[in-house]
Amino acid sequence: MQSWSDVAVPSVPGEGPPLRLYDTSDQRVRPVTVGPTATMYVCGITPYDATHLGHAATYLTFDLINRVWRDAGHDVHYVQNVTDVDDPLFERAARDGEDWMVLGMRETALFREDMEALRVLPPRDYVGAVESVNEVVAFVEKLVASGAAYVVDDAEFPDVYFRADATEQFGYESGYDRETMDRLFAERGGDPDRPGKRDPLDALVWRAVRPGEPSWPSPFGQGRPGWHIECSAIALNRIGAGFDVQGGGSDLIFPHHEFSAAHAEAIVPERRFARHYVHTGMIGLDGEKMSKSKGNLVFVSKLRCQQVDPRAIRLGLLSGHYRQDRPWTDEVLADAHTRVKLWQDAVALEAGPSATDTVARLRQHLADDLDTPKALDAIDGWAHQALTYGGGDAAAPGLIADAVDALLGVALR
Repeated sequence: MQSWSDVAVPSVPGEGPPLRLYDTSDQRVRPVTVGPTATMYVCGITPYDATHLGHAATYLTFDLINRVWRDAGHDVHYVQNVTDVDDPLFERAARDGEDWMVLGMRETALFREDMEALRVLPPRDYVGAVESVNEVVAFVEKLVASGAAYVVDDAEFPDVYFRADATEQFGYESGYDRETMDRLFAERGGDPDRPGKRDPLDALVWRAVRPGEPSWPSPFGQGRPGWHIECSAIALNRIGAGFDVQGGGSDLIFPHHEFSAAHAEAIVPERRFARHYVHTGMIGLDGEKMSKSKGNLVFVSKLRCQQVDPRAIRLGLLSGHYRQDRPWTDEVLADAHTRVKLWQDAVALEAGPSATDTVARLRQHLADDLDTPKALDAIDGWAHQALTYGGGDAAAPGLIADAVDALLGVALR
């Protein structure tokens, strides 16, 4: 699948401290230890609708990680999927009377445009579920052969399910107890009441074809992939097990990330699917999480159509810490517009105060679990000082502009 256009990233003199991130499974902030090539898998969209600000906040978070790694001199192998075959897509297509493939292609194209506008660095591998079906089939075959998955005794719909007890460490990624798992599984796409399952928590890995649904051949009969296993297969086949960061919104902690990890760990002899599990908070509007069911989504594309500066969208979302559930308000956007102008005015000066310490603080704050509020404050401080008192360093405005571009993804010139 085609990704979006790459973004030129300036080189900034110096280096920052090693990156530390909160790990969901360990429930603490700890160092992210990477080799010459840093590896990251981030769960992508189900393209039944446009990119809303909750999506954008998530992808901006992992864009910062990408940028911090690049700034430290690492090559980055970033993989992202598109769940372009799934129930929400079929439901929306049926509601609107259009072909599900056309809907998916259109919304994926719009997502690419939004990511380009927000200057998100593209993944090296951008992979749709449809194009990875053969990979999933091969993976399911291994799970069934090992006893980690089984075919339900149902002559009409012989679905294949993964055993929740197939790995001894199941549950380590989320840390949830069984009661919480059962509740979230039912709320987030699971089917606990499906007859024939050995455990209500067992997860679908291959769905036998139903009337009116697309399907592909497999040793288990015509069907299509389950949700979680698509990410397992795509990640394993491109960056392997034990990669550095798996990311997504906090609503993916369970069941999606728990099962995608367990699927892989049942086959590949790695203790952990990913070394770090990183999750972002939710963006709310009027005191509630943005969601399709609540009808309170704010779309990036609509803001762009209203001539809202994408840099302000980006800075507005970065003004809160990535792990916090936080609101999107008119005030947040207005403050972000003010910040863009402040920074632009400051870097337009012919000279300014020395920027070396400011860039060091910017790097330090980002390395400290992506503390963007403090990072933005550091640039604010330099900009206010430059505009109020001036300075004699002719290189400082350019250094700040390059650092803001490279590390925060905001072009000021």
